Amino acid sequence: MSPPLRITSLGSSFAAGPSIPPCVNEPAGRSGANFACLLSQRLGATLTDLTVAGATLPNLTTDAQERGGCVFPPQIEGLPADADVVLVLGGGNDIGYIGGLFEDTLAASWLDALFGSVLAYVRGEGGAPLATTTLDVAGLAARYAGVLDEIHAKAPRAHVLVVEYLTMLGPDTRPGQDVSFGADRVAHHKSVCATLLDATSRAVEGRDQWCHLVSVGKPSEAHAIGSPDPWVSGFTWKLFYSGGAYHPCAEGMRAVAKIIYDRMVELGIVEDGEL
Repeated sequence: MSPPLRITSLGSSFAAGPSIPPCVNEPAGRSGANFACLLSQRLGATLTDLTVAGATLPNLTTDAQERGGCVFPPQIEGLPADADVVLVLGGGNDIGYIGGLFEDTLAASWLDALFGSVLAYVRGEGGAPLATTTLDVAGLAARYAGVLDEIHAKAPRAHVLVVEYLTMLGPDTRPGQDVSFGADRVAHHKSVCATLLDATSRAVEGRDQWCHLVSVGKPSEAHAIGSPDPWVSGFTWKLFYSGGAYHPCAEGMRAVAKIIYDRMVELGIVEDGEL
């Protein structure tokens, strides 16, 4: 019998799963039911989960991250050199993808004007900071590609699977109803999402011997905010304070785990039905 597959997960809150029970690391916003955990359980694999909500791409490889009163070292420091599969999800916080949704939502609330400094603090703790830099598609792709190359150097035998972000605003999302902001801002946030997905795809190019894209953005469009079967949560104050607003819900994590599993079967990393 072959040894269990060794999986490592690196990334931000869309990989960590804040507010989804059970919580296994509160400062990191890390759930025991995120897609890496669910996938590992299905495969009987061992998992090293290094994800931290709010992480930018530099937090994966070079920069320590402060969150919830803890300091997390660059995630790559915990990456085992003998990992078989490395799941990577990032880039959204570098360009303020989810942080921008919070910004527009809170700007529509009188509470933002009254308690702006408090909300700014909570926003940072919630795992979705505003953009840390101004990057175009090429700039973000280059930053992401550098991360992938460092991961490959640390774990050269691993299959690196780059997981896209779930789509937040889709064809069923109604401006002013499902979200508090209008059609112009919905269009803006969709363009930010398009930038993120384009850069993620470009980062994988030329690395096909060891690195593969896991398409999540397109399959999740029909499961965005306002859809009949959402894979993500909209905004409520309860979810905002727990870190789960504008983030994957439990159904979304299950869906992403299945998408990754199917991709691993397609690539021949595992056989369908393998335990």
